[in-house]
Amino acid sequence: MTRSLIIGASGGIGAALTARLSKTGDVTTLSRSRDGFDLRDEASIKLALSAISTQFDLIFVATGALVIDGQEPEKSIKSLSPTAMSDQFAVNAIGPLMCLKHSLHLLHKDRRSVFAALSARVGSIGDNHIGGWTSYRTAKAALNQALHTAAIELKRTHKQAIVATLHPGTVATDLTTKYTSRHKTVTPDQAAQNLLAVIDSLRPEDTGQFFDYAGQEIVW
Repeated sequence: MTRSLIIGASGGIGAALTARLSKTGDVTTLSRSRDGFDLRDEASIKLALSAISTQFDLIFVATGALVIDGQEPEKSIKSLSPTAMSDQFAVNAIGPLMCLKHSLHLLHKDRRSVFAALSARVGSIGDNHIGGWTSYRTAKAALNQALHTAAIELKRTHKQAIVATLHPGTVATDLTTKYTSRHKTVTPDQAAQNLLAVIDSLRPEDTGQFFDYAGQEIVW
């Protein structure tokens, strides 16, 4: 039986991952709405994760936000706000990294385990050809760099562990409704199926990399 921990389990993708994984294994969930798990408060993250002693085959951080406190993605650098940018980093970069920091004891040291977090293709520097969305882009780019760095360190103590950031595609949820008119969307369940297939295919040598929903590596 596989054991999984889904952080952000009340969101669209998190709930779909939980539903799929529950069919074949044991799933532990954490979310703000159900457990008071606050991604922007390290003390809350530490308290929740330190209370768990089970080790997991998969820890998935299915959190993220495009619009925070009413701040829409910027169309131009002229619209940048220090507050909005700081909020994006808190939710989309720092929070997931704190989840890894405080869940190291939950990863296997003697066999394969995966720590995955949702990223976004717009966080790719090499794939950015149109500009805009500066705060969200840079926060996701920071997440990619932080987890890439953590993966290098983790190999010294967890030789079979895999750390990866994953782009789920454009998923039809309440959070993306305003931004999907020009993009093909998938349901949360289809996104969960795709992501889990990618995770199943990952090998220890893939640790620290950035993949899309089809298992294709995305340029940094």
